[in-house]
Amino acid sequence: MAIRVVRLGTARTPDEGLRIGTVRRPPRGVPKSEFASLNWYDVWFPNLSPSPDTMKLGQAAGTPAQWAAFTRAYRAEMARPECSHAIALLAALSHQANFAVGCYCEDEAHCHRSVLRELLRDNGARFASEA
Repeated sequence: MAIRVVRLGTARTPDEGLRIGTVRRPPRGVPKSEFASLNWYDVWFPNLSPSPDTMKLGQAAGTPAQWAAFTRAYRAEMARPECSHAIALLAALSHQANFAVGCYCEDEAHCHRSVLRELLRDNGARFASEA
């Protein structure tokens, strides 16, 4: 039982389980009925995506200092009770079920999912790569 952190739209791995889209917007031009079959996500959970303003910070970050500013802003958003409870829930579920969380970004190192991975780890999540 474990979490995978994935790029949405990529092929699923065996036993990946439910795929959760932690993105602000659904994929463009894709009918809702095809989200799961095209490997985008099974459940949309925008609560764990950066706000539009924070997302702009991340997309514009070209220096380590700018990326650090994005990371601070995103972590502050995820510290709100509704987000921190969701992160704690997913971390706990990772010990009982396989599932994946993801975003569209090509490079995880320059994506909110790298920070989300850290937040989940800080809450005791179990990851597939470590299982």
